[in-house]
Amino acid sequence: MRRTVKFVPLALLVSLAAELAVFVVVGRAIGFGAATLLVFAASLLGLVLLRREGIRAWRGFRDAAQSGRPPGGQVTDGLIGLLGALLLATPGLVSGVVGLVLLVPPVRRLARGGIQRSAERRVSSMTAGDLFGPRRVHVYRGAPQQPAGEQPAPAPQTPPQQQPVVDDGRAIEGEIVEPR
Repeated sequence: MRRTVKFVPLALLVSLAAELAVFVVVGRAIGFGAATLLVFAASLLGLVLLRREGIRAWRGFRDAAQSGRPPGGQVTDGLIGLLGALLLATPGLVSGVVGLVLLVPPVRRLARGGIQRSAERRVSSMTAGDLFGPRRVHVYRGAPQQPAGEQPAPAPQTPPQQQPVVDDGRAIEGEIVEPR
């Protein structure tokens, strides 16, 4: 069992307590009838947006797949939109605010970047490239470095290989090493 899964019941309990506390505070400030109407209106808006975001996510995925682009960015963006709409549809003021925040484009871009980095850490480089396109890597000048604790292997005696492809007289040779 993953470490984070055992905290799900506690997180649900804390979120339920936060929802109730915020509802009571807002109910005392604007009245319980108005607070109930606010929760109902937010849930209704979330249901409408859930349908719209679902259609938008499917169209983005389909367009990316048909044009031959990696669909990972479109899928991630669609899932964040669906999550935001689902949170907005869930009755509660805190979840509604979090859902609305996830639907704001700059926040959605930030969340998409975080999810993409997380996915790239969890899957192989080849799979990440298929999902999200070419990765951006940082290239540092200097001699190749050996991983900690490993002895350098003797250079094999092989015939010279083909020259790397050169672009404007400059080429970068290297490999992406998966983190351990």
